[in-house]
Amino acid sequence: MESSFLGEIIVKRGLLPPEQLEEAIATAEERGVSLDTILVATRALEEKALVAALADELGLRFQEKVDVESVPEELVELVPINFARQHHILPIGEEGEVVLVAVGDPLETFALDDLRVLLKRPLEPVAIPAEAIDDAINRVYERKDEGALGDHKGAEEEDELQDLIDMTDEAPVIRWVNNLFYTSVRERASDIHIEPIGDKVVVRYRIDGKLVPWKEANRGFLPSIVSRVKIEAGLNIAEKRLPQDGRIAKKIAGKVIDVRVSTIPTARGERVVMRLLDKERVMLDLADLGFAKRELDLLKHLVGRPNGIVLVTGPTGSGKTTTLYGCLNLINTPDKNILTAEDPVEYELPGIGQVHVQPKIGLTFASALRAFLRQDPDVIMVGEIRDHETADIAIHASLTGHLVLSTLHTNDAPGAITRLVDMGIQPYQISSSVLGILAQRLVRQLCPHCRVPYHPTDANLLELGLQVGSPLIDELRRAAASTIVGEGKLTGRLPPPPPGSIEGEPREDGLIFFRPAGCDACGQTGYRGRKGIYEMMLLDEPVRREILKGSDSKAIQRVARAQGMRLLREDGARQVIAGITSIDEVLAATQAGEDA
Repeated sequence: MESSFLGEIIVKRGLLPPEQLEEAIATAEERGVSLDTILVATRALEEKALVAALADELGLRFQEKVDVESVPEELVELVPINFARQHHILPIGEEGEVVLVAVGDPLETFALDDLRVLLKRPLEPVAIPAEAIDDAINRVYERKDEGALGDHKGAEEEDELQDLIDMTDEAPVIRWVNNLFYTSVRERASDIHIEPIGDKVVVRYRIDGKLVPWKEANRGFLPSIVSRVKIEAGLNIAEKRLPQDGRIAKKIAGKVIDVRVSTIPTARGERVVMRLLDKERVMLDLADLGFAKRELDLLKHLVGRPNGIVLVTGPTGSGKTTTLYGCLNLINTPDKNILTAEDPVEYELPGIGQVHVQPKIGLTFASALRAFLRQDPDVIMVGEIRDHETADIAIHASLTGHLVLSTLHTNDAPGAITRLVDMGIQPYQISSSVLGILAQRLVRQLCPHCRVPYHPTDANLLELGLQVGSPLIDELRRAAASTIVGEGKLTGRLPPPPPGSIEGEPREDGLIFFRPAGCDACGQTGYRGRKGIYEMMLLDEPVRREILKGSDSKAIQRVARAQGMRLLREDGARQVIAGITSIDEVLAATQAGEDA
Protein backbone atom coordinates (compact mmCIF):
# COMPACT_ATOMS: atom_id res chain seq x y z
CA MET A 1 0.00 0.00 0.00
CA GLU A 2 1.15 3.57 -0.70
CA SER A 3 2.67 4.75 2.60
CA SER A 4 1.84 8.48 2.61
CA PHE A 5 -1.83 7.93 1.73
CA LEU A 6 -2.12 5.13 4.28
CA GLY A 7 -0.43 7.30 6.91
CA GLU A 8 -2.97 10.07 6.28
CA ILE A 9 -5.85 7.62 6.80
CA ILE A 10 -4.34 6.29 10.03
CA VAL A 11 -3.90 9.82 11.43
CA LYS A 12 -7.35 10.94 10.23
CA ARG A 13 -9.05 8.00 11.95
CA GLY A 14 -6.91 8.09 15.08
CA LEU A 15 -5.79 4.48 14.70
CA LEU A 16 -2.29 5.21 16.05
CA PRO A 17 -0.61 8.02 18.00
CA PRO A 18 1.38 10.28 15.60
CA GLU A 19 4.72 9.50 17.27
CA GLN A 20 4.18 5.72 16.88
CA LEU A 21 3.21 6.22 13.24
CA GLU A 22 6.35 8.30 12.57
CA GLU A 23 8.48 5.57 14.13
CA ALA A 24 6.81 2.94 11.92
CA ILE A 25 7.34 5.07 8.78
CA ALA A 26 11.04 5.50 9.64
CA THR A 27 11.42 1.75 10.19
CA ALA A 28 9.68 1.00 6.88
CA GLU A 29 11.99 3.36 4.99
CA GLU A 30 15.06 1.96 6.73
CA ARG A 31 14.13 -1.64 5.85
CA GLY A 32 12.83 -0.83 2.38
CA VAL A 33 9.36 -2.28 2.96
CA SER A 34 5.85 -0.85 2.92
CA LEU A 35 4.28 0.86 5.93
CA ASP A 36 1.44 -1.67 6.21
CA THR A 37 3.99 -4.53 6.32
CA ILE A 38 5.74 -2.96 9.33
CA LEU A 39 2.50 -2.12 11.14
CA VAL A 40 1.20 -5.69 10.81
CA ALA A 41 4.57 -7.35 11.55
CA THR A 42 5.06 -5.33 14.76
CA ARG A 43 1.39 -5.85 15.71
CA ALA A 44 0.89 -2.10 15.99
CA LEU A 45 -2.33 -2.59 13.99
CA GLU A 46 -4.27 -5.59 12.77
CA GLU A 47 -4.33 -6.07 9.00
CA LYS A 48 -8.13 -6.28 9.23
CA ALA A 49 -8.33 -2.77 10.75
CA LEU A 50 -6.00 -1.33 8.10
CA VAL A 51 -7.88 -2.82 5.15
CA ALA A 52 -11.27 -1.84 6.63
CA ALA A 53 -10.14 1.78 7.07
CA LEU A 54 -8.76 1.92 3.54
CA ALA A 55 -11.93 0.38 2.07
CA ASP A 56 -14.12 2.91 3.91
CA GLU A 57 -11.97 5.78 2.68
CA LEU A 58 -12.19 4.57 -0.95
CA GLY A 59 -15.87 3.67 -0.76
CA LEU A 60 -15.27 -0.05 -1.37
CA ARG A 61 -16.98 -3.09 0.08
CA PHE A 62 -15.12 -4.78 2.92
CA GLN A 63 -15.21 -8.42 4.07
CA GLU A 64 -13.16 -10.19 6.75
CA LYS A 65 -12.83 -13.43 4.78
CA VAL A 66 -13.73 -15.23 1.55
CA ASP A 67 -16.58 -17.73 1.26
CA VAL A 68 -14.54 -20.39 -0.54
CA GLU A 69 -17.56 -22.52 -1.47
CA SER A 70 -19.12 -19.67 -3.48
CA VAL A 71 -16.01 -18.91 -5.58
CA PRO A 72 -16.82 -19.64 -9.27
CA GLU A 73 -14.46 -22.33 -10.56
CA GLU A 74 -14.89 -21.28 -14.19
CA LEU A 75 -13.38 -17.87 -13.34
CA VAL A 76 -10.57 -19.35 -11.24
CA GLU A 77 -9.61 -21.50 -14.26
CA LEU A 78 -8.71 -18.29 -16.10
CA VAL A 79 -6.42 -16.90 -13.37
CA PRO A 80 -2.90 -18.38 -12.97
CA ILE A 81 -2.24 -19.31 -9.35
CA ASN A 82 1.11 -17.49 -9.29
CA PHE A 83 -0.59 -14.26 -10.43
CA ALA A 84 -3.25 -14.64 -7.74
CA ARG A 85 -0.69 -15.28 -5.00
CA GLN A 86 1.71 -12.54 -6.08
CA HIS A 87 -0.97 -9.83 -6.08
CA HIS A 88 -3.28 -11.23 -3.34
CA ILE A 89 -6.18 -11.13 -5.76
CA LEU A 90 -9.00 -13.61 -6.49
CA PRO A 91 -12.40 -13.56 -8.27
CA ILE A 92 -14.94 -14.47 -5.57
CA GLY A 93 -18.39 -13.99 -7.12
CA GLU A 94 -20.58 -12.50 -9.82
CA GLU A 95 -23.31 -9.86 -9.89
CA GLY A 96 -24.76 -9.87 -13.38
CA GLU A 97 -21.91 -9.14 -15.76
CA VAL A 98 -19.70 -7.74 -12.99
CA VAL A 99 -17.09 -9.98 -11.33
CA LEU A 100 -16.48 -9.39 -7.62
CA VAL A 101 -12.74 -9.51 -6.94
CA ALA A 102 -11.06 -9.88 -3.55
CA VAL A 103 -8.09 -7.52 -3.28
CA GLY A 104 -5.61 -7.29 -0.44
CA ASP A 105 -4.36 -3.88 -1.60
CA PRO A 106 -7.10 -1.80 -3.30
CA LEU A 107 -4.44 0.72 -4.41
CA GLU A 108 -2.70 -1.83 -6.65
CA THR A 109 -4.69 -0.90 -9.76
CA PHE A 110 -2.27 -2.52 -12.24
CA ALA A 111 -3.17 -6.00 -10.99
CA LEU A 112 -6.89 -5.20 -11.39
CA ASP A 113 -6.24 -3.99 -14.97
CA ASP A 114 -4.43 -7.25 -15.79
CA LEU A 115 -7.24 -9.31 -14.28
CA ARG A 116 -9.81 -7.35 -16.28
CA VAL A 117 -7.96 -8.39 -19.45
CA LEU A 118 -7.81 -12.04 -18.30
CA LEU A 119 -11.52 -12.25 -17.47
CA LYS A 120 -12.75 -9.88 -20.24
CA ARG A 121 -15.44 -8.55 -17.90
CA PRO A 122 -15.96 -5.49 -15.68
CA LEU A 123 -14.66 -5.88 -12.11
CA GLU A 124 -15.71 -4.60 -8.70
CA PRO A 125 -12.99 -4.81 -6.03
CA VAL A 126 -13.86 -6.08 -2.53
CA ALA A 127 -11.27 -5.21 0.14
CA ILE A 128 -10.29 -8.30 2.17
CA PRO A 129 -7.15 -8.84 4.32
CA ALA A 130 -4.35 -10.36 2.23
CA GLU A 131 -3.88 -13.25 4.67
CA ALA A 132 -7.54 -14.28 4.22
CA ILE A 133 -7.17 -14.04 0.42
CA ASP A 134 -4.02 -16.19 0.44
CA ASP A 135 -5.85 -18.78 2.52
CA ALA A 136 -8.76 -18.77 0.05
CA ILE A 137 -6.39 -19.08 -2.93
CA ASN A 138 -4.80 -22.18 -1.42
CA ARG A 139 -8.17 -23.76 -0.67
CA VAL A 140 -9.71 -22.96 -4.07
CA TYR A 141 -6.80 -24.22 -6.17
CA GLU A 142 -6.32 -27.20 -3.85
CA ARG A 143 -9.97 -28.17 -4.42
CA LYS A 144 -9.49 -27.89 -8.18
CA ASP A 145 -6.34 -30.07 -8.15
CA GLU A 146 -7.96 -32.66 -5.88
CA GLY A 147 -10.70 -33.05 -8.45
CA ALA A 148 -8.14 -33.62 -11.20
CA LEU A 149 -6.23 -36.21 -9.20
CA GLY A 150 -9.27 -37.91 -7.74
CA ASP A 151 -10.87 -38.57 -11.15
CA HIS A 152 -7.80 -40.28 -12.57
CA LYS A 153 -8.45 -43.91 -13.55
CA GLY A 154 -5.28 -45.05 -15.31
CA ALA A 155 -1.54 -45.09 -14.60
CA GLU A 156 -1.24 -48.11 -12.31
CA GLU A 157 1.89 -48.53 -10.20
CA GLU A 158 3.39 -50.95 -12.71
CA ASP A 159 3.64 -48.19 -15.36
CA GLU A 160 7.01 -47.28 -13.86
CA LEU A 161 9.59 -44.66 -14.77
CA GLN A 162 8.64 -43.11 -18.13
CA ASP A 163 5.04 -42.41 -17.18
CA LEU A 164 6.22 -41.35 -13.73
CA ILE A 165 8.46 -38.63 -15.14
CA ASP A 166 5.82 -37.47 -17.59
CA MET A 167 3.21 -37.24 -14.83
CA THR A 168 5.58 -35.36 -12.53
CA ASP A 169 5.84 -32.63 -15.14
CA GLU A 170 2.08 -32.09 -15.13
CA ALA A 171 1.01 -28.88 -13.40
CA PRO A 172 -1.86 -30.43 -11.36
CA VAL A 173 0.50 -32.84 -9.55
CA ILE A 174 3.02 -30.07 -8.87
CA ARG A 175 0.30 -27.78 -7.55
CA TRP A 176 -1.17 -30.64 -5.48
CA VAL A 177 2.18 -31.28 -3.78
CA ASN A 178 2.83 -27.55 -3.31
CA ASN A 179 -0.58 -27.20 -1.68
CA LEU A 180 0.46 -29.83 0.87
CA PHE A 181 3.15 -27.43 2.05
CA TYR A 182 0.92 -24.33 1.98
CA THR A 183 -1.86 -25.95 3.98
CA SER A 184 0.54 -27.63 6.43
CA VAL A 185 2.02 -24.25 7.32
CA ARG A 186 -1.44 -22.72 7.60
CA GLU A 187 -2.58 -25.52 9.93
CA ARG A 188 0.66 -25.45 12.00
CA ALA A 189 1.48 -29.06 11.12
CA SER A 190 4.84 -30.50 12.20
CA ASP A 191 4.80 -33.50 9.82
CA ILE A 192 3.22 -34.55 6.52
CA HIS A 193 2.54 -38.26 5.91
CA ILE A 194 1.87 -39.49 2.35
CA GLU A 195 0.98 -43.17 2.23
CA PRO A 196 -0.81 -45.69 -0.03
CA ILE A 197 -3.91 -47.15 1.67
CA GLY A 198 -6.23 -49.35 -0.40
CA ASP A 199 -6.93 -47.65 -3.73
CA LYS A 200 -6.10 -44.18 -2.37
CA VAL A 201 -3.11 -41.99 -1.60
CA VAL A 202 -3.86 -40.65 1.88
CA VAL A 203 -2.27 -37.51 3.33
CA ARG A 204 -2.22 -36.98 7.09
CA TYR A 205 -0.88 -33.97 9.01
CA ARG A 206 0.50 -34.12 12.54
CA ILE A 207 -1.02 -31.12 14.29
CA ASP A 208 -0.26 -30.50 17.97
CA GLY A 209 1.09 -34.04 18.22
CA LYS A 210 -1.98 -35.79 16.71
CA LEU A 211 -2.22 -37.28 13.21
CA VAL A 212 -5.17 -35.81 11.31
CA PRO A 213 -6.41 -37.25 7.94
CA TRP A 214 -6.31 -34.35 5.50
CA LYS A 215 -6.80 -35.24 1.82
CA GLU A 216 -6.80 -38.10 -0.69
CA ALA A 217 -5.90 -38.79 -4.31
CA ASN A 218 -6.33 -41.77 -6.60
CA ARG A 219 -3.69 -44.46 -5.97
CA GLY A 220 -2.53 -44.25 -9.59
CA PHE A 221 -0.97 -40.89 -8.80
CA LEU A 222 1.28 -42.23 -6.04
CA PRO A 223 4.39 -42.61 -8.27
CA SER A 224 4.10 -39.05 -9.59
CA ILE A 225 3.47 -37.56 -6.14
CA VAL A 226 6.43 -39.41 -4.60
CA SER A 227 8.59 -38.56 -7.58
CA ARG A 228 7.74 -34.87 -7.29
CA VAL A 229 8.79 -34.86 -3.64
CA LYS A 230 11.98 -36.76 -4.47
CA ILE A 231 12.93 -34.29 -7.19
CA GLU A 232 12.54 -31.37 -4.78
CA ALA A 233 14.55 -33.21 -2.10
CA GLY A 234 17.34 -34.15 -4.51
CA LEU A 235 16.69 -37.89 -4.22
CA ASN A 236 16.98 -40.66 -6.82
CA ILE A 237 13.53 -41.08 -8.41
CA ALA A 238 14.55 -44.36 -10.05
CA GLU A 239 15.42 -46.01 -6.71
CA LYS A 240 12.27 -47.48 -5.17
CA ARG A 241 13.73 -50.43 -3.28
CA LEU A 242 15.71 -48.61 -0.58
CA PRO A 243 14.87 -45.92 2.00
CA GLN A 244 16.11 -42.43 1.15
CA ASP A 245 16.54 -39.19 3.11
CA GLY A 246 16.77 -35.65 1.84
CA ARG A 247 15.94 -32.01 2.53
CA ILE A 248 13.86 -29.29 0.90
CA ALA A 249 14.06 -25.55 1.60
CA LYS A 250 10.72 -23.78 1.08
CA LYS A 251 9.68 -20.16 1.40
CA ILE A 252 5.98 -20.09 2.17
CA ALA A 253 4.08 -16.89 2.91
CA GLY A 254 7.36 -15.16 3.72
CA LYS A 255 8.49 -17.94 6.09
CA VAL A 256 11.54 -20.12 5.48
CA ILE A 257 10.57 -23.74 6.11
CA ASP A 258 13.17 -26.51 6.30
CA VAL A 259 11.63 -29.83 5.23
CA ARG A 260 13.24 -33.18 6.13
CA VAL A 261 12.12 -35.89 3.73
CA SER A 262 12.16 -39.64 4.43
CA THR A 263 10.94 -42.31 1.99
CA ILE A 264 10.60 -46.04 2.61
CA PRO A 265 9.40 -48.86 0.33
CA THR A 266 6.28 -50.74 1.50
CA ALA A 267 4.33 -53.64 0.02
CA ARG A 268 1.82 -51.21 -1.56
CA GLY A 269 4.24 -48.55 -2.77
CA GLU A 270 6.57 -45.92 -1.37
CA ARG A 271 5.64 -44.03 1.78
CA VAL A 272 6.84 -40.46 2.44
CA VAL A 273 7.08 -38.59 5.74
CA MET A 274 8.17 -34.94 5.80
CA ARG A 275 9.16 -33.10 9.00
CA LEU A 276 8.57 -29.33 8.80
CA LEU A 277 10.84 -27.00 10.75
CA ASP A 278 9.64 -23.39 10.80
CA LYS A 279 12.75 -21.45 11.75
CA GLU A 280 10.66 -18.46 12.86
CA ARG A 281 8.39 -20.44 15.19
CA VAL A 282 10.96 -22.04 17.47
CA MET A 283 10.43 -20.69 20.99
CA LEU A 284 13.79 -19.57 22.31
CA ASP A 285 12.42 -18.00 25.50
CA LEU A 286 12.15 -20.50 28.35
CA ALA A 287 9.36 -18.41 29.87
CA ASP A 288 7.09 -19.28 26.93
CA LEU A 289 7.34 -23.06 27.37
CA GLY A 290 4.87 -23.51 30.23
CA PHE A 291 7.11 -23.55 33.32
CA ALA A 292 5.87 -22.58 36.76
CA LYS A 293 8.01 -19.89 38.38
CA ARG A 294 9.83 -22.27 40.76
CA GLU A 295 10.96 -24.70 38.04
CA LEU A 296 11.84 -21.84 35.68
CA ASP A 297 14.02 -20.14 38.31
CA LEU A 298 15.72 -23.45 39.15
CA LEU A 299 16.51 -24.19 35.50
CA LYS A 300 17.87 -20.68 34.95
CA HIS A 301 20.07 -21.12 38.00
CA LEU A 302 21.40 -24.48 36.78
CA VAL A 303 22.29 -23.31 33.26
CA GLY A 304 23.98 -20.25 34.76
CA ARG A 305 26.49 -22.48 36.59
CA PRO A 306 30.06 -22.56 35.17
CA ASN A 307 30.34 -26.36 35.14
CA GLY A 308 28.35 -29.54 35.62
CA ILE A 309 25.76 -31.51 33.65
CA VAL A 310 22.10 -30.60 33.14
CA LEU A 311 19.97 -33.38 31.60
CA VAL A 312 16.55 -33.15 29.93
CA THR A 313 14.66 -36.44 29.65
CA GLY A 314 11.53 -37.68 27.95
CA PRO A 315 10.39 -39.71 24.93
CA THR A 316 10.83 -38.64 21.32
CA GLY A 317 8.70 -35.61 20.51
CA SER A 318 8.42 -34.33 24.08
CA GLY A 319 10.10 -30.98 23.35
CA LYS A 320 13.55 -31.73 24.82
CA THR A 321 15.47 -30.00 22.02
CA THR A 322 13.30 -26.89 22.25
CA THR A 323 14.02 -26.67 25.99
CA LEU A 324 17.76 -27.01 25.36
CA TYR A 325 17.62 -24.30 22.69
CA GLY A 326 15.85 -22.08 25.20
CA CYS A 327 18.65 -22.73 27.71
CA LEU A 328 21.32 -21.91 25.12
CA ASN A 329 19.51 -18.73 24.10
CA LEU A 330 19.46 -17.65 27.75
CA ILE A 331 23.22 -17.98 28.21
CA ASN A 332 24.34 -17.12 24.66
CA THR A 333 26.54 -14.07 25.19
CA PRO A 334 29.69 -12.90 23.34
CA ASP A 335 31.91 -13.88 26.28
CA LYS A 336 30.95 -17.58 26.00
CA ASN A 337 32.12 -20.18 23.48
CA ILE A 338 29.16 -22.51 22.94
CA LEU A 339 29.36 -25.69 20.81
CA THR A 340 26.62 -28.21 20.02
CA ALA A 341 26.55 -31.71 18.53
CA GLU A 342 23.11 -32.50 17.12
CA ASP A 343 21.44 -35.19 15.02
CA PRO A 344 20.40 -33.26 13.02
CA VAL A 345 20.82 -29.49 13.55
CA GLU A 346 17.17 -28.44 13.74
CA TYR A 347 17.53 -24.67 14.08
CA GLU A 348 20.54 -22.48 13.49
CA LEU A 349 21.35 -20.31 16.49
CA PRO A 350 23.47 -17.18 15.83
CA GLY A 351 26.77 -17.06 17.67
CA ILE A 352 26.84 -20.81 18.41
CA GLY A 353 28.96 -23.47 16.70
CA GLN A 354 26.61 -26.30 15.71
CA VAL A 355 27.80 -29.65 14.36
CA HIS A 356 25.60 -32.19 12.57
CA VAL A 357 26.81 -35.63 13.70
CA GLN A 358 27.16 -38.24 10.95
CA PRO A 359 27.87 -41.73 12.33
CA LYS A 360 28.37 -43.14 8.79
CA ILE A 361 31.64 -41.21 8.49
CA GLY A 362 32.68 -41.65 12.11
CA LEU A 363 31.39 -38.29 13.41
CA THR A 364 29.45 -39.56 16.43
CA PHE A 365 28.32 -37.70 19.55
CA ALA A 366 31.35 -39.10 21.37
CA SER A 367 33.88 -38.08 18.69
CA ALA A 368 32.32 -34.61 18.34
CA LEU A 369 32.41 -34.16 22.12
CA ARG A 370 36.05 -35.24 22.25
CA ALA A 371 36.90 -32.71 19.52
CA PHE A 372 34.97 -29.95 21.30
CA LEU A 373 37.26 -30.22 24.32
CA ARG A 374 40.13 -29.03 22.10
CA GLN A 375 38.10 -25.99 20.98
CA ASP A 376 38.23 -24.12 24.33
CA PRO A 377 34.47 -24.29 24.99
CA ASP A 378 32.55 -22.84 27.92
CA VAL A 379 29.26 -24.62 27.19
CA ILE A 380 28.69 -27.88 25.30
CA MET A 381 25.34 -29.29 24.19
CA VAL A 382 25.18 -32.94 23.18
CA GLY A 383 21.99 -33.91 21.37
CA GLU A 384 21.69 -37.21 23.22
CA ILE A 385 23.77 -39.40 25.54
CA ARG A 386 23.35 -42.85 23.97
CA ASP A 387 26.31 -44.88 25.21
CA HIS A 388 29.00 -45.23 27.84
CA GLU A 389 31.63 -43.41 25.77
CA THR A 390 29.53 -40.27 25.29
CA ALA A 391 28.44 -40.26 28.95
CA ASP A 392 32.03 -40.73 30.14
CA ILE A 393 33.37 -37.83 28.04
CA ALA A 394 30.45 -35.59 29.14
CA ILE A 395 31.26 -36.28 32.80
CA HIS A 396 34.96 -35.65 32.18
CA ALA A 397 34.08 -32.34 30.46
CA SER A 398 31.87 -31.24 33.35
CA LEU A 399 34.56 -32.05 35.93
CA THR A 400 37.17 -30.03 34.01
CA GLY A 401 35.22 -26.77 34.06
CA HIS A 402 32.58 -27.00 31.33
CA LEU A 403 28.79 -26.78 31.45
CA VAL A 404 27.27 -29.72 29.54
CA LEU A 405 23.63 -29.87 28.41
CA SER A 406 22.19 -33.08 27.01
CA THR A 407 19.15 -35.37 26.74
CA LEU A 408 18.32 -38.92 27.75
CA HIS A 409 15.40 -41.15 26.81
CA THR A 410 13.86 -41.99 30.19
CA ASN A 411 10.31 -41.73 31.51
CA ASP A 412 11.05 -39.55 34.53
CA ALA A 413 13.86 -37.60 36.19
CA PRO A 414 14.98 -40.27 38.74
CA GLY A 415 15.04 -42.84 35.92
CA ALA A 416 17.94 -40.93 34.33
CA ILE A 417 20.18 -42.01 37.22
CA THR A 418 19.36 -45.68 36.61
CA ARG A 419 19.95 -45.21 32.87
CA LEU A 420 23.42 -43.76 33.44
CA VAL A 421 24.32 -46.58 35.83
CA ASP A 422 23.14 -49.08 33.17
CA MET A 423 25.57 -47.41 30.74
CA GLY A 424 28.42 -48.22 33.11
CA ILE A 425 28.77 -44.84 34.85
CA GLN A 426 29.67 -45.11 38.54
CA PRO A 427 27.30 -43.55 41.12
CA TYR A 428 30.12 -41.34 42.51
CA GLN A 429 30.68 -39.92 38.99
CA ILE A 430 26.98 -39.09 38.65
CA SER A 431 26.71 -37.46 42.07
CA SER A 432 29.80 -35.32 41.48
CA SER A 433 28.92 -34.08 38.00
CA VAL A 434 25.13 -33.93 37.42
CA LEU A 435 23.50 -30.72 38.69
CA GLY A 436 19.87 -31.44 37.88
CA ILE A 437 17.53 -33.48 35.69
CA LEU A 438 14.40 -32.16 33.99
CA ALA A 439 11.77 -34.63 32.74
CA GLN A 440 9.08 -33.26 30.45
CA ARG A 441 6.07 -34.01 28.25
CA LEU A 442 3.96 -31.92 25.89
CA VAL A 443 0.21 -31.47 26.37
CA ARG A 444 -2.18 -29.75 24.00
CA GLN A 445 -3.28 -26.28 24.98
CA LEU A 446 -7.02 -25.57 25.20
CA CYS A 447 -8.35 -23.15 22.59
CA PRO A 448 -9.05 -19.90 24.50
CA HIS A 449 -12.00 -19.11 22.20
CA CYS A 450 -14.13 -22.18 22.95
CA ARG A 451 -12.91 -23.85 26.15
CA VAL A 452 -15.79 -24.73 28.49
CA PRO A 453 -15.47 -24.08 32.26
CA TYR A 454 -16.80 -26.55 34.81
CA HIS A 455 -16.58 -27.31 38.52
CA PRO A 456 -14.56 -30.55 38.89
CA THR A 457 -15.87 -33.42 40.98
CA ASP A 458 -13.83 -35.20 43.66
CA ALA A 459 -13.39 -38.05 41.15
CA ASN A 460 -11.79 -35.59 38.70
CA LEU A 461 -9.26 -34.59 41.34
CA LEU A 462 -8.45 -38.22 42.13
CA GLU A 463 -7.75 -38.84 38.43
CA LEU A 464 -4.97 -36.28 38.73
CA GLY A 465 -3.68 -37.87 41.93
CA LEU A 466 -5.03 -35.06 44.14
CA GLN A 467 -6.67 -35.87 47.47
CA VAL A 468 -9.59 -33.62 48.37
CA GLY A 469 -8.44 -31.07 50.98
CA SER A 470 -4.75 -31.87 50.37
CA PRO A 471 -2.25 -29.00 50.91
CA LEU A 472 -0.85 -29.96 47.49
CA ILE A 473 -3.93 -28.41 45.84
CA ASP A 474 -3.22 -25.01 47.42
CA GLU A 475 0.44 -25.33 46.38
CA LEU A 476 -0.55 -26.10 42.80
CA ARG A 477 -3.01 -23.18 42.74
CA ARG A 478 -0.20 -20.82 43.76
CA ALA A 479 2.04 -22.33 41.08
CA ALA A 480 -0.76 -22.01 38.50
CA ALA A 481 -1.03 -18.30 39.27
CA SER A 482 2.64 -17.88 38.27
CA THR A 483 2.28 -19.76 34.99
CA ILE A 484 2.80 -17.83 31.77
CA VAL A 485 -0.14 -18.32 29.43
CA GLY A 486 0.49 -18.22 25.70
CA GLU A 487 3.59 -16.74 24.10
CA GLY A 488 4.95 -13.41 25.28
CA LYS A 489 4.94 -11.90 28.76
CA LEU A 490 1.28 -12.29 29.74
CA THR A 491 1.41 -13.75 33.24
CA GLY A 492 -1.30 -15.10 35.47
CA ARG A 493 -4.32 -17.21 34.60
CA LEU A 494 -6.53 -16.62 31.60
CA PRO A 495 -9.51 -14.31 32.32
CA PRO A 496 -12.00 -16.07 34.63
CA PRO A 497 -15.28 -17.16 33.04
CA PRO A 498 -18.57 -15.40 33.89
CA PRO A 499 -20.18 -17.14 36.93
CA GLY A 500 -23.30 -18.25 35.03
CA SER A 501 -21.27 -20.02 32.34
CA ILE A 502 -19.67 -22.65 34.61
CA GLU A 503 -21.04 -26.21 34.39
CA GLY A 504 -21.55 -28.47 37.42
CA GLU A 505 -22.04 -27.93 41.14
CA PRO A 506 -19.89 -25.17 42.71
CA ARG A 507 -17.15 -26.34 45.09
CA GLU A 508 -16.19 -24.92 48.44
CA ASP A 509 -12.58 -24.56 47.31
CA GLY A 510 -13.69 -22.65 44.19
CA LEU A 511 -11.72 -24.84 41.74
CA ILE A 512 -12.61 -24.39 38.07
CA PHE A 513 -11.33 -26.67 35.30
CA PHE A 514 -11.88 -26.45 31.53
CA ARG A 515 -12.65 -28.96 28.81
CA PRO A 516 -12.35 -28.69 24.99
CA ALA A 517 -15.33 -27.80 22.81
CA GLY A 518 -14.28 -26.94 19.24
CA CYS A 519 -14.61 -23.89 16.99
CA ASP A 520 -13.32 -22.55 13.66
CA ALA A 521 -10.24 -21.04 15.34
CA CYS A 522 -8.98 -24.48 16.45
CA GLY A 523 -10.30 -26.60 13.57
CA GLN A 524 -13.07 -28.06 15.80
CA THR A 525 -10.49 -29.89 17.95
CA GLY A 526 -10.79 -27.74 21.08
CA TYR A 527 -7.00 -27.37 21.25
CA ARG A 528 -4.49 -24.99 19.72
CA GLY A 529 -0.75 -25.25 20.37
CA ARG A 530 1.12 -27.19 23.05
CA LYS A 531 2.77 -26.49 26.39
CA GLY A 532 5.15 -28.49 28.56
CA ILE A 533 4.66 -30.18 31.91
CA TYR A 534 7.82 -30.68 33.93
CA GLU A 535 9.49 -32.66 36.71
CA MET A 536 12.63 -30.93 38.00
CA MET A 537 14.97 -32.96 40.22
CA LEU A 538 17.90 -31.15 41.81
CA LEU A 539 20.84 -33.30 42.87
CA ASP A 540 21.16 -31.75 46.32
CA GLU A 541 22.88 -33.50 49.24
CA PRO A 542 20.00 -35.86 50.26
CA VAL A 543 19.57 -37.01 46.64
CA ARG A 544 23.33 -37.43 46.16
CA ARG A 545 23.55 -39.60 49.29
CA GLU A 546 20.77 -41.81 47.92
CA ILE A 547 22.61 -42.15 44.60
CA LEU A 548 25.86 -43.08 46.33
CA LYS A 549 24.00 -45.80 48.27
CA GLY A 550 23.01 -47.36 44.91
CA SER A 551 19.27 -46.89 45.54
CA ASP A 552 16.75 -47.56 42.78
CA SER A 553 14.78 -44.82 41.02
CA LYS A 554 11.73 -45.13 43.31
CA ALA A 555 13.83 -44.53 46.42
CA ILE A 556 15.54 -41.56 44.75
CA GLN A 557 12.12 -40.24 43.75
CA ARG A 558 10.83 -40.39 47.35
CA VAL A 559 13.82 -38.40 48.61
CA ALA A 560 13.51 -35.84 45.78
CA ARG A 561 9.80 -35.37 46.51
CA ALA A 562 10.61 -34.74 50.17
CA GLN A 563 12.92 -31.96 48.91
CA GLY A 564 10.09 -30.31 46.94
CA MET A 565 10.14 -32.02 43.53
CA ARG A 566 6.75 -32.13 41.76
CA LEU A 567 5.93 -35.18 39.66
CA LEU A 568 4.92 -34.90 36.00
CA ARG A 569 1.27 -35.61 36.74
CA GLU A 570 1.22 -33.10 39.59
CA ASP A 571 2.70 -30.45 37.29
CA GLY A 572 0.06 -31.43 34.74
CA ALA A 573 -2.55 -30.73 37.43
CA ARG A 574 -0.98 -27.28 37.78
CA GLN A 575 -1.62 -26.66 34.06
CA VAL A 576 -5.20 -27.92 34.44
CA ILE A 577 -5.82 -25.57 37.36
CA ALA A 578 -4.32 -22.71 35.33
CA GLY A 579 -6.91 -23.38 32.62
CA ILE A 580 -4.25 -24.20 30.02
CA THR A 581 -5.02 -27.87 29.36
CA SER A 582 -7.54 -30.58 30.19
CA ILE A 583 -7.50 -33.62 32.49
CA ASP A 584 -7.59 -35.98 29.47
CA GLU A 585 -4.42 -34.44 28.02
CA VAL A 586 -2.51 -34.81 31.28
CA LEU A 587 -3.62 -38.42 31.75
CA ALA A 588 -2.63 -39.26 28.16
CA ALA A 589 0.83 -37.70 28.57
CA THR A 590 1.74 -39.23 31.95
CA GLN A 591 2.00 -42.83 33.05
CA ALA A 592 -0.16 -44.17 35.84
CA GLY A 593 2.91 -44.99 37.89
CA GLU A 594 4.17 -41.45 37.81
CA ASP A 595 1.89 -40.31 40.61
CA ALA A 596 2.99 -43.07 42.96
